[in-house]
Amino acid sequence: MGMGGISIWQLLIVLVIVLLLFGTKKLRNLGSDLGGAVKGFRSTMKDSSSAEESSETTESPADPESLAESADSAESSEQTEPEKESTKV
Repeated sequence: MGMGGISIWQLLIVLVIVLLLFGTKKLRNLGSDLGGAVKGFRSTMKDSSSAEESSETTESPADPESLAESADSAESSEQTEPEKESTKV
């Protein structure tokens, strides 16, 4: 017995019927299209997983000094914004 109770002869008969219905050219085109879709899917999954890994490795825990510097720079930029608006009016 073959897979799931299907013998090799039954599989060959199904293959011959499919070839007669669709022809070899259409089946070849279908196979290449399916292969291209699978290849594109795999490359997309690999790109997204590598992008996630790279973003995880670039993010480092912030030290208190850099947090204080970024807070100071944010405060100074907030103070300069109202000054720019008042000079425009």
